[in-house]
Amino acid sequence: MKKEIQLTAHIREKEKPKQIRKEGFIPAVLYGPKIENKKLKIDQKEFRKVFKEAGESSLVELKIEGEKENFLVLIHDFQRDPISGDFIHIDFYQPDLEKEVEAWVPIVTVGEAPAVKQLGGTLVKNVTEVLVKALPLKLPHEIKVDISSLKTFEDEILTKDLKVEEGVKIMKDPEDVIISVSPPEKVEEELAKLEEEAVEPEVIGEKEKEESSQEKSSSESEKE
Repeated sequence: MKKEIQLTAHIREKEKPKQIRKEGFIPAVLYGPKIENKKLKIDQKEFRKVFKEAGESSLVELKIEGEKENFLVLIHDFQRDPISGDFIHIDFYQPDLEKEVEAWVPIVTVGEAPAVKQLGGTLVKNVTEVLVKALPLKLPHEIKVDISSLKTFEDEILTKDLKVEEGVKIMKDPEDVIISVSPPEKVEEELAKLEEEAVEPEVIGEKEKEESSQEKSSSESEKE
């Protein structure tokens, strides 16, 4: 059974969002198919702790100060200040527990890849999270991936290799590569290629200049 994650909210009256943030709170909205929209405010520090634990795929028990009913919600959407990183708005969504919902779930690697440790390769994570579909109470908080199977540079971990509970569907092509290991020489080749591409326009430019100069001289000779 999943650990219960709790968060306290307060009803937002007519305070302006700017004033709410100044007091250390975050303006928020609660909505869902079976409830009326509620304007709330959440303590910034408390929410940070809860978000770190719940992410966007774990249900949170939202307790609204002064109300008897608690709400099982998902952190459906949020906005952050690009400079300070503070949360500036939160959307809480209370889903129908009997209907499947979609949520983004982070991929967490565990173990060590022999192709990295012993062969000097570089671990390549093509995606850091995947979209899953499940009943709200079945949504995973994260998907752990054991990378000890990556013993050579040909080994790959595909979508179909990800392990999730029954009833959880990953909304991604089963054959898509999730994690692999690049050999050292390939990384060096890519860097060399980038350097060549950076120099190439100058070389081409000089060549075109020389050809243009030769054509001009030829044209002048013909006129004479």
